[in-house]
Amino acid sequence: MAANLALLLTGSLCLLLVVALIKTLHKFWWTPLRIQHAKNLQGINGPPYKFIQGNNKETLKLRKEALSKPMASLSHDILPRAHAHVYARINLYGKNYLSWAGNTAQIHITEPELVKEVLKNSERIFPKKTSRERKKRDDTFIINKIIGDGLIASEGEKWAKQRKLANYAFHGESLKSMTPAMIASVENMLQKWKQFEGKEVEVLEELRLLTSEVISRTAFGSSYLEGKKIFDMLMRLTVLSSRNMFKTKFPVISKFWKSADFIEADKVAKKIHNCVMEIVKKREEKVLSGEANNFGTDFLGLLLNAFHDPNKNNMLSEQDLVDECKTFYFAGHETANSSLGWTILLLAINPDWQEKARKEVFEVFGNQTPHSEGIGRLRINEA
Repeated sequence: MAANLALLLTGSLCLLLVVALIKTLHKFWWTPLRIQHAKNLQGINGPPYKFIQGNNKETLKLRKEALSKPMASLSHDILPRAHAHVYARINLYGKNYLSWAGNTAQIHITEPELVKEVLKNSERIFPKKTSRERKKRDDTFIINKIIGDGLIASEGEKWAKQRKLANYAFHGESLKSMTPAMIASVENMLQKWKQFEGKEVEVLEELRLLTSEVISRTAFGSSYLEGKKIFDMLMRLTVLSSRNMFKTKFPVISKFWKSADFIEADKVAKKIHNCVMEIVKKREEKVLSGEANNFGTDFLGLLLNAFHDPNKNNMLSEQDLVDECKTFYFAGHETANSSLGWTILLLAINPDWQEKARKEVFEVFGNQTPHSEGIGRLRINEA
């Protein structure tokens, strides 16, 4: 009896292993090769698929090589550096090609007219990935810790509710009220720069500090140090995410074993959650103590009104509240910082436009501090 039972268990285990092997081969070998063959017949070529890893190893190598040396000259032709793998494959396989992120097929389209055609007919074809879908792929899991299920990732009714809150916080009148805080932050930065006269300044880092201060003060009513702590942790998550973007994750093993980067990302995400909730509790305590009669009209105040809304349909959960704060801290900071840095670079290499922009500012404001009414009359600077 025992021998029969052992034989049965051994047979069942062998059957399970065979089924698992067949499924693995179907997912990571047969299906990719079938897709690759079908696309080749349609005239779409690309680097050959490699078992499990796809083209990740080659992509990572091309990116590292491009970023290991400075650009030869300042130029708008940045594709060879920013997306070295795309640039190399366009030259090898044409403007439209097939590549592999692990076992996921990716068709790259770089012909402008074809891109327009795809986007023109794409209503609901490219939905946002849900939080659950993002977690399925290990290489995007750290990104999920950065934005959570905030405005960038959400859809449907949840997106509409979150977008409504953002619209209230950043309509024209609200932005006008933020202008003094923005001006004060810029003046502080320029005052600090005076000590660097005749020396080099790491402008992008200075702008990172500036935008973090402005966002902390105007959107969350928090101190620069509180905001800087959150920004620094979000930047750390960004570094971890970028470092793991093109690393191959092996099936089954990656679900039970986490690398040092993913363990660190978990810890950083928890710290960000706690930091955001500390800022929230300070605002709540002001209302409870009678120091303030409402949560405020900035972005954090509107989020807190929704967080405490008695109507469950309008209420934000604690995780939603944190995700929205993280989304705005990260997205607002990155877009503003990058835009300012790029603008200063363009002005530096185009002194004629720099002079035109400076002249317009003096024509509109003279020697006065900029104000919201005058900003709307800046045409060259808007461009």
